[in-house]
Amino acid sequence: MQNNIIQKYNVPGPRYTSYPTVPYWDNSGFSAEKWETSFIKSFKESNGDEGISLYIHLPFCESMCTFCGCNKRVTRRHEVETAYITAVLEEWGMYCDLLIEKPLIKELHLGGGTPTFFSPENLEILINGIFDRAAKAQGYEFGFEGHPNNTTRQHLQTLYNLGFRRVSFGVQDYNETVQKAINRVQPFHNVAKVTFWAREIGYTSISHDLVFGLPFQTLETITDTIEKTKSLNPDRLAFYSYAHVPWIKGNGQRGFDDSNLPKDEEKRALYEVGKNLLTKKGFHEIGMDHFATTTDSLYHAYKNGTMHRNFMGYSSGKTQLMIGLGVSSISDSWYAFAQNEKTLEDYYNRIALGELPVFRGHLLTEEDLLIRKHILNLMCSFTTTWGAQQGWFEEIPAVLASLAEMEHDGLIELGKNRLTVTEKGKPFVRNICMAFDVRLKRKAPQTQLFSMVV
Repeated sequence: MQNNIIQKYNVPGPRYTSYPTVPYWDNSGFSAEKWETSFIKSFKESNGDEGISLYIHLPFCESMCTFCGCNKRVTRRHEVETAYITAVLEEWGMYCDLLIEKPLIKELHLGGGTPTFFSPENLEILINGIFDRAAKAQGYEFGFEGHPNNTTRQHLQTLYNLGFRRVSFGVQDYNETVQKAINRVQPFHNVAKVTFWAREIGYTSISHDLVFGLPFQTLETITDTIEKTKSLNPDRLAFYSYAHVPWIKGNGQRGFDDSNLPKDEEKRALYEVGKNLLTKKGFHEIGMDHFATTTDSLYHAYKNGTMHRNFMGYSSGKTQLMIGLGVSSISDSWYAFAQNEKTLEDYYNRIALGELPVFRGHLLTEEDLLIRKHILNLMCSFTTTWGAQQGWFEEIPAVLASLAEMEHDGLIELGKNRLTVTEKGKPFVRNICMAFDVRLKRKAPQTQLFSMVV
């Protein structure tokens, strides 16, 4: 029965870091001027109460990991660091020039690429440059992604001194055959070293990123990876499904054959075994693909109903305004999305012209805002409600009709004006969100846009 359900629901689907999803943005109604207006409106509404989130994309990597779908530039020339930091700070200055008061930063995240490609000295220049024109909000959370092979103790100490208390290390898998296939060879010793350093320095949330569904993975390799992970006692884990999207230009997912990838039931078994092991070892499932110990801030946010999800993933608190700096970054004013130029050359050119480097975006409609809330509810708390006063939209009856089979299969429970995802249904939360995605229903994609759900 379980295998039949996996086959039934294993379809391409979004990961819902936003709604509408990027392929369904209405770029025709978007302009940089409209984005600036939306940004200013949101800032006025949110800066004093909750502060803003800031994501900085640092795109450089010294080598190409063939499992990665992120925007990156592979180079060993570290002289590129200075020009990029200069451009990012110029972009930040353009945003600050639009404001009448100093922004309060509640959440700051350095992603990539490989943030620790940059030297500790240059990262310090970057962060100090940001706070030349900003202040830290009360209860701020700063985090960064570290590559175990090149994160030094100086990286960790420098960023700690600047206010960072969260670090996420990309592990993926410890099996050497898998690591070679994805061109990400990093011994367990390297991960252990940076984890111990971070804990010794005083980081309060140490996360490891694991991926299931990689080439040559087996139940034995997943079990070994999780056993090794537990021995290091991270506070938080991401246990992602590998998103195989080789059709996206430049992502490098061509280092192995499709035949090397675990499929359907085999892939799902990797997740189930991994999840059961994590649960037995004291980790609690909190949202799609994420686990945490009871001492971690994300666990408490999940329990308190304050967990949020945006282009940076899950966070322990909501900010209405998120600014993305750097090449390909996406910003979110709650009322609109805007994405930066996707190539370094175009990004630099726009910065040189003194322009915000956004090249596309979407202005959310009233319907978008309603559906976005439902999808956030499902992604963050596995339940959502609707009624005459709030949450209702015209196509709710059609949504409920499309959910009948999922209810029959035990993936959801429907009550009066309420939907709850069951334990059995949690692995299929993307499918459940798709039932609410009216833009996807109105215009089904003619080509493959998304990775498989399972």
